[in-house]
This record gives sequence, structure tokens and C-alpha cells, in this order.
Amino acid sequence: MANYVSKILFPIHEFLKDHRTMEMLTELERTQWLAPDEIREIQRHKLGEFLAAVRETVPYYQDILAPGEDFSAIPFMTKGEIKAHTEEFKARGATKLTRFNTGGSSGEPLIFYLGKRRISADVAAKIRATRWWGVDIGDPEVVIWGSPVELTKQDRVRELRDRIFRTKLLSAFDMTEETMLSYLAFIRQSRPLHIFGYPSSIGLLCDFARKKNLRLDDLGVKVVICTAERLYDHQRELIAESFGARVANSYGARDAGFIANECPEGRLHIADENILVEIVDQEDRPVPVGEMGEIVVTELQSHEFPFLRYRTGDMGVLSDERCPCGRGLTVLKSVEGRSTDFIVTPAGKVLHGLALIYKVRDTEGVESFKIVQEDYDRIRLILAVNSRYMPAGEDAIRADWLKRLGEGVAVAVEYVERIPPEKSGKFRYVESKVTP
Repeated sequence: MANYVSKILFPIHEFLKDHRTMEMLTELERTQWLAPDEIREIQRHKLGEFLAAVRETVPYYQDILAPGEDFSAIPFMTKGEIKAHTEEFKARGATKLTRFNTGGSSGEPLIFYLGKRRISADVAAKIRATRWWGVDIGDPEVVIWGSPVELTKQDRVRELRDRIFRTKLLSAFDMTEETMLSYLAFIRQSRPLHIFGYPSSIGLLCDFARKKNLRLDDLGVKVVICTAERLYDHQRELIAESFGARVANSYGARDAGFIANECPEGRLHIADENILVEIVDQEDRPVPVGEMGEIVVTELQSHEFPFLRYRTGDMGVLSDERCPCGRGLTVLKSVEGRSTDFIVTPAGKVLHGLALIYKVRDTEGVESFKIVQEDYDRIRLILAVNSRYMPAGEDAIRADWLKRLGEGVAVAVEYVERIPPEKSGKFRYVESKVTP
């Protein structure tokens, strides 16, 4: 069945939508095995064509891009610039652009437009990555997602399409006991080879199944691919143990594109043929390989609504390692989360949110939590707890945090019955309202 879907039905589906997905997928599966220098040459060629098309057709860049201009001199593109000049970012002559929006989990939702070529490129890159794990179009799949875009398109045509392609979308918005029981029943009945979605939602489902003594490791799941949020080590361990399957990290965004995916050797590979990734410091200078900075992306496949040196707000580290899998694609050593996932002390010390997360997560009786830095000297801890939680737990958390944050930081603890996800359906453990 899967072979029939991937070889016949899906190509027909993409052809009718005027997408070039299959053509791009064939090329991506060839180029991934080229040497790094050969892939860089493909990237340089595409960058030249992309910049020329942007310069000629995109009003916003008419007075910004000069022929032969050094790429590093091109101004960074931000969400604010797109909001202020949305129409000017549309290329002249671009037709049939599709309106998209981000969920606003960063506090800054965005409306933008994508053409068919860009959409095709993202889909092709995703299929290539899932094939690394022996999963193809038509293999049974469960998607645990919270995007309003997908969840509001469940009309009869979409429902029929998903049934044909054997994929099922489960909402991450309302993970109540009743809905999670129904999700687990569906997963057992459908026996998916692939589960895809938010690590927080998948982890919550696994934790619930464990408490209910419901097995998931006998279903034959090949891989669980987590995306859209930072994948923490404890989530990876819980999900892998629960499903008895490998867990892969996928990094991307609706606006920034399908950036990188983990291979079975455990490395995150950038889709170099579609995207150029830079890492810059706080002064907008490129950082050496191996050092952390902000991830900046340039989408090479379409100029119709260009993402050119686009600041993602995410922090990451590049590697010059050649992966044992044999692919020549660049390795993204790590993605450390958004810049707003970092805590800044009054003394100016920058701490990753994990520095505070570990103690809270390991405190007996804590069901869920969120850390909000309101100011350099004010942090709010929101807790949902169960009957095993003791008041001494709060004292231990405060003592641990003060060692890390230093004196002079006020920690306010709030107790709630439930911590809801963001409007996008994602969950953020840490939210900082100050600038590192």
C-alpha cells in the first residue's frame, strides 16, 4: 500500500497542485551523497540566481541590493521588517502565493506568503529526512500538532486525502485525560510506523500512558520525529523508552523553512541545497564554527517572497564534522532554543533555561511548570503540582536558583491547576522578557 501511495498517488496529488515536490526530492536524494565542496558549489550557484531574481523583482530590495554586492553586507531581515513592508516583499509577477502565519509562540506572530516552489522544496526536504529512517509517504503516521492552520482545514477533502495517505492529525491543544485515552486507543489501533509532532505533547502522552500502565513499545513504531520546540534530553529518553523506538530531532519553522533533521547517526543535517545558514553574535558578526550564536537563514529556492538573511531568534552551533552516515550535508551541532529561552542575571550573566529547569523538573510532585523572567531581578515560577508535592520542594527550588542567579533576584511562585500551551499549541518552559 505504501509503495502504491508513494509511487503513484502522491506524485499525482503533487502534479495536480502544480508542485515540483517529486522532481526536487529526486535531486535532493542524489545531492545529499556529494562531497561537502560539491554541495557548497550548488549552494553558491543557487544563491547567485536567487539574489539576481530578488534584485530584479522584489520592491523592498530595489534600493538595497546592488549588483555584485558582498553577501555579508546585505541587511538582516526581521519579523518587524516583514510586518512593516509585507506587500513590498512580494515579487512582481508572483502569482498564486499562499498566505501563512506563525503561531506567535515567540510573542511576535507573523503573516507572510509562500509560492509553490518554496512549498515543494520544504515538502521534498521533509520526505527525504523521513526516508532516512525507513519511513515513506503512505506508511501509517500520526501527527500531534497544534497549528490552527492545519486544524481548521479538516474538511471532507482533507480528511479523505489524509485517509488515503494514512496520516492522522491529533490536536495538541486539548491534552485532557479523555482525549489522551482516545489518542492512545487510535495509536494502538492504527499502529503507525512514524509519529511526528511537538516533543512536549508527545512526552505528555507518553507520561500519561506510563501512569495508566498502557504499553506503546509493542506497536512497531520506527521513529518519533520531534519538531517545533526544543527537544530536551529527558523528553528524548521518555519518548524512546515508551515507544521502544528511535527519537529524531527536526529543526525548522513555517517561516524559516525546513532547516535541519537528525539522521540515524545522531547528527542534525542542514538541507544545504535549499537553505544557507549563518551563525552570528550579538554584534551581527559571524562566529567561528563550534561557537554559539543566532541562526540566520536564507531560503534559496524561491524569490517570490524572499527570506534573505532572516533572523530566526534561535540560538545554535555549527560543526565542521563529516557525519559517519556519509552525507555531505552540513552538520548543525546543536540548537539551543530561542534567545528568549535564556535567563539573564542582574550581573549580566547569561544562563540557559536548563540551569533552572533541572531542579524544578526533578522536584517530587511537580506535574508541569513554566519559568517567566519579568525583569533582570524578577522571575516568576508557575507550578502545577500533585499530591506528592511538599512545601519543602519550593524551598529547595528557591535555594538552588539563588545559587545560580545570585542574591537580589526575587522569585515569585504561583500555583495553578493547569498550564496551557501557547496559542500555537506549543509549550514553552522558559520565557524571558529581557535582552541578553
